[in-house]
Amino acid sequence: MSDIIQLLPDAIANQIAAGEVVQRPASVVKELMENAIDAGAREITLIVKDAGKALVQVVDDGTGMSQTDARMSFEDTPPAKSGRPTICS
Repeated sequence: MSDIIQLLPDAIANQIAAGEVVQRPASVVKELMENAIDAGAREITLIVKDAGKALVQVVDDGTGMSQTDARMSFEDTPPAKSGRPTICS
């Protein structure tokens, strides 16, 4: 699997990070579902417990990440995937 994540410049990363606050569990569900679709998933299962307060989990059959991409997703600077900013935290 090839690496597709690139780190954004600090100026852009800080602008994006300033707007990333989870206001409600629905925001998390929307983001996770979009990620699954972006990964090419054809089957997606959503698991929610206690209205999303205890658990929000998405299981899909989309393409995973390379080891390098997985490590980069934990960097302080949000990464860019295929030219489109994507927030990982």
